[in-house]
Amino acid sequence: MSTTDKASTEASNPSEDTPDSAVADPAAAADSAEAAAGAQLSTAPEEESGGPVGIGVVGWVRWFWRQLTSMRVALILLFLLSLGSIPGSLIPQTQVDAMKVAEWKRNNEFWVPVAEKLQLFDVYSSVWFSAIYLLLFISLIGCIVPRSWQFVGQLTGRPPGAPRRLDRMPAYTTWRTGTAPDEVLAHARKLLGGRRFRTEAGSSSVAAEKGYLREAGNLVFHVALIVMLVAFAWGQLFKSEGGKLVLRGKGFSNTLTQYDDFKSGSFFSPDDLPPFSFTLDRFDASFERSGPQKGTAREFKAYVTFSKGADGAPEKREIQVNKPLEVDGAKVYLLGHGYAPVVSVTDPAGKVIFRDAVPMLPFDNNLSSSGAVKVTDGYRDKDGKQEQLGFNAMFVPTFAGEGKGTMLSQFPEPDFPVLALSAYHGSLGVDSGLPQNVYQLNTSKMQEFKDENGQLFKKRLLPGETMELPGGAGVVKFEGIERWATFSVTRQPGSGLALAGAVAAIGGLAASLFIQRRRVWVRAVRGEDGTTVVEMAGLGRSESAKVPDELGQLAAALHDQAPTAPDRPVKETVEGERG
Repeated sequence: MSTTDKASTEASNPSEDTPDSAVADPAAAADSAEAAAGAQLSTAPEEESGGPVGIGVVGWVRWFWRQLTSMRVALILLFLLSLGSIPGSLIPQTQVDAMKVAEWKRNNEFWVPVAEKLQLFDVYSSVWFSAIYLLLFISLIGCIVPRSWQFVGQLTGRPPGAPRRLDRMPAYTTWRTGTAPDEVLAHARKLLGGRRFRTEAGSSSVAAEKGYLREAGNLVFHVALIVMLVAFAWGQLFKSEGGKLVLRGKGFSNTLTQYDDFKSGSFFSPDDLPPFSFTLDRFDASFERSGPQKGTAREFKAYVTFSKGADGAPEKREIQVNKPLEVDGAKVYLLGHGYAPVVSVTDPAGKVIFRDAVPMLPFDNNLSSSGAVKVTDGYRDKDGKQEQLGFNAMFVPTFAGEGKGTMLSQFPEPDFPVLALSAYHGSLGVDSGLPQNVYQLNTSKMQEFKDENGQLFKKRLLPGETMELPGGAGVVKFEGIERWATFSVTRQPGSGLALAGAVAAIGGLAASLFIQRRRVWVRAVRGEDGTTVVEMAGLGRSESAKVPDELGQLAAALHDQAPTAPDRPVKETVEGERG
């Protein structure tokens, strides 16, 4: 009974304690009932001792929870999350590229204090972005869990009883039969059960329902969303990813100090890195040499000697582009490759002060590469002054030839390798404390070596050739070529769980979209002429031609068990009526 009905009842049936004046005056009684109903329907807080009573802490918590778990707030938080990601794509991030961050700070000094206070250089680990993500996570969980319980209730429910007017259903059929009602209902229940309908017997009817897998699909879909959210959060908090360039013959050990770049989740610990090491023994690359696909890569393969743990036995392994090396949840991917010219530098005194393979960074498909040779220690000029040397370098594995083209490679293989160098001396700026790009030369504090024409001294070298610096400042030699390969070591916990959740979500969504939940009712009652009136009706949750077709098949099957009764002769009917 509603509050208005209750108030009206109390007004029309006053108790013995009601004053006589109130009973004698119907208008006063009506006003009293209206006031009571209005007070019960009002949402205003009751007044006590002349002041409003608040909803209390529990009430505020409930209100906040209802707001947070509403779909409206979830959409708002999702919009804020996408909006908050914009600075992360426009402003360099420290975890991605610290050198770009330093360059941005130099070029935008006015905005640096504001950006640092707003944590714009670490957007995805900032307090405000984490708060939005956490609130969105809680909001989605709060939205999904109640709906999941609702689907559980629907999944375990029983078919509702037959309506009184089956002929109002979208699909309906009826006939008369000589079979007894109980037998008809028994046949109907067996028939519907054999067609995987969930049945419920009534007094003179059978209710059946099918398509519960639709609700199971909804339930699986929503649970899978929760699983994906948990797996995504787990992976983001504990993930780690680092890159390393390894020269042929050199090795790598899985420790933080060995990485060229490294980023990780908020809860990552260096102890989570699986202990292993490997040495790059050989790198093979093959390319198409003719036809329209000339220069296209056919195969990349790195041959490594792998050791697991501190005392693990060395093993020979192969790493390919789509076949990573897996170690205790971590995967070692082969990302790229290139060339590293071996360069040596001799000072004016004839002492070799530098000899190393210098990796070059490719910038086209034919592996035309650029880089820098930096001699930071040990160089003194003829006057004994200590300086640093720097060389801008350009390397092409296959040069077109003198006068036949620019300094660009014609093919990825080292068929005609050429190294071009331009020389500088002074300070490389490596002691400034600011990060530098190993592939670029900072010439702001350096001077050019000049040739006899007063121009920047530069020269092209073939393997084995030398370049004498002007004024007897030293000799640079292009000694040979080494290969390098870049590897990415990633650890993404929860990825398998996320994949399982995604597959389950797709399956559940497909079930909820393509499986139709439908109901069928069969009623059998004894008619006035002694025959049994059979009614069948079907109803689907959505418009579908499948419901009438399915009802027709069911009716035909039941009709075989309870066929239509023959018509009674007209004479017999008339005589029966006269009698």
